[in-house]
Amino acid sequence: MGTMLFSDVLVVVRGGGDLATGVVYRLSKAGFPVVVTELAQPLAIRRAVAIASAVFDGAITIEDLSVRRVATASEARALAATGAIAVLVDPEGNCLRELNPPVVVDARMAKRNLGTRRGDAPLVIALGPGFRAGEDCDAVIETNRGHRLGRVIWRGSAEPDTGRPGAIQGRQNDRVLRAPADGSVAPQAAIGDRIRAQEVIATVSGEPLVAPFDGVLRGLIHPSVFVTTGMKIGDLDPRGERAYCFEISEKALAIGGGAVEAALSAPAIAPLLAASRDRPMM
Repeated sequence: MGTMLFSDVLVVVRGGGDLATGVVYRLSKAGFPVVVTELAQPLAIRRAVAIASAVFDGAITIEDLSVRRVATASEARALAATGAIAVLVDPEGNCLRELNPPVVVDARMAKRNLGTRRGDAPLVIALGPGFRAGEDCDAVIETNRGHRLGRVIWRGSAEPDTGRPGAIQGRQNDRVLRAPADGSVAPQAAIGDRIRAQEVIATVSGEPLVAPFDGVLRGLIHPSVFVTTGMKIGDLDPRGERAYCFEISEKALAIGGGAVEAALSAPAIAPLLAASRDRPMM
């Protein structure tokens, strides 16, 4: 476990997808204890690098980050104090009342505000479009690829949602795999597998999900999640590097760096940071 430099400055991160995981990784490495809240049936695609996977599996290790599902807010606080990451099924954020964290990060990437308020904590950070810094949160982190990725916005909003995934080696819309029908996903391949064009990756209610090009399967939604036609359920990477499936992406880490910058520079929690930092290490 890393050194808990800011042991008194608990951060609650709402959402445990792959981008949220980059935020949690950076915060944890910087010395913050972290609790993550998630849905009972998380929609994470890049499950090998998504903290949300602990909801299904009980525990997961992502790079050197140890993650475990817990049942109560008190268990979450105790586990976070050890440097491990606690995951709590709490889509409504009810744990905020008990945990009373100095910092809340909305990392659900819903492209709209699902109810986060500036008063949820002394410092409220939100990722991407759907929020306005200074109104419904204190800081917004830019999530759009490009020159401003990872920047902290203290007044105003992130760039609007483009509705298009980022291009990788010229592949854009077709690298996102979408459900061919309503139902549950029956995988025919595993995350990290090399896939050939026209190979069946999975079926949904008997309908095949066919690979549009050669690549590596970087993500696939959990089989227990009910999906609807056209819903994003997978990610095919044309680069062919299997290791990328199991490493936090450069985008997620850049966004995470922005969240750490916001936490370390916000006047609202500066006294807590100083008090925690100056306390003798045990």
